[in-house]
Amino acid sequence: MSEAEQESRALSHEDAALLGQLRDARRRQRRHGVAHARSHLTAGQRIADFVASTMGSWRFIIVQSAILFFWIVLNITAYVERWDPYPFILLNLALSFQAAYAAPFIMMSQNRQQDVDRKKAEADFHINIKAELEIELLHQKIDELREKEVVALTEAVRSLTAQLERRAGNRD
Repeated sequence: MSEAEQESRALSHEDAALLGQLRDARRRQRRHGVAHARSHLTAGQRIADFVASTMGSWRFIIVQSAILFFWIVLNITAYVERWDPYPFILLNLALSFQAAYAAPFIMMSQNRQQDVDRKKAEADFHINIKAELEIELLHQKIDELREKEVVALTEAVRSLTAQLERRAGNRD
């Protein structure tokens, strides 16, 4: 066996080991899935996700816009005693308070989502490596089949050449 064949076989053993590890990891990932990841969230992470999803929804924007509209209308038209006259300092304070508390929740949720995305990217990377290795193995198999075919065709050509030479020798 040549040195190149030995290196190729050693590489194949390493590839096979890596493929086995990747297949096991993929099976575990399928078994546990997203529900498993959500079950390990802390209370703070669940609250941060809830606040971020609520404040990032159209429902929240519409409700908040309606409240702001009524606040301004009631203070301008004076249907009720003006508790926050123009320039609406109390409204600004309330919105600043809301933003000050919402921003950390949203950032915590984004950081956690970034960690989830990073793990997904790592899993995708491993899947891509696995696919690359499997494609490489398929190329090797096709090359081996071609080599066998070339050898078989070469033998067939030699055999036919020998038969033709014998027939040509028998005619003379």
